[in-house]
Amino acid sequence: MPLVTEPYTAQRERWPGAGRHIMALHDERTVVVYQAYNPRIGHFAAEHRYFGGDFRLGRMSWIKTNFLWMMYRCGWASKPDQETVLAVWLRREAFESLLPQAVHSKHVPEVYGSQNQWQEQLARSDVRLQWDPDHGPSGGPLERRAIQLGLRGEALRHYSREWIVDLEDITPFVREQREHVRDDRLDLLRTPRETVLWPADEATAQRLGLSRPS
Repeated sequence: MPLVTEPYTAQRERWPGAGRHIMALHDERTVVVYQAYNPRIGHFAAEHRYFGGDFRLGRMSWIKTNFLWMMYRCGWASKPDQETVLAVWLRREAFESLLPQAVHSKHVPEVYGSQNQWQEQLARSDVRLQWDPDHGPSGGPLERRAIQLGLRGEALRHYSREWIVDLEDITPFVREQREHVRDDRLDLLRTPRETVLWPADEATAQRLGLSRPS
């Protein structure tokens, strides 16, 4: 499936400046998430359209919907063991099924009550939730928060094969855009077309602490 992109400067003008938002390239059928791996894992996944080979189901794997957050994390495909960047098209209903299961990595009293109640939910859940500062193209932190989900157990097993609609190695695109950032030519920078994704379930949106788009 094609990675739909738009000029970064045009998107920046309409993106929320602050708050907690699920920013993603998405439509009614799919949601795109990003991961970065060493070439062995990344090339296997791109060739077979699923995660296998050296990919380990026994550890937690983090998915990110914000392209620029992923670029900050992997250094635009320059950090060791993160040289291969993958775009993964997940079934929309599968992605949304993860959200009610997600338990914050840190205790949030208004969501979980006591520390013990939070720890119990954390132990039972296969999905971790973190809100991290989103980042601009050059790596500077923003006021807006970006979501990342850590998957393990059954959630990771389903993610690695069953939920994938398509998977692409987008490293060449990443490297091309990295040159524009390096040359301070943000007018040439293109990024995936991201808009706010609001969960179908209102209670889930509240539990995640999402900010309503203005």
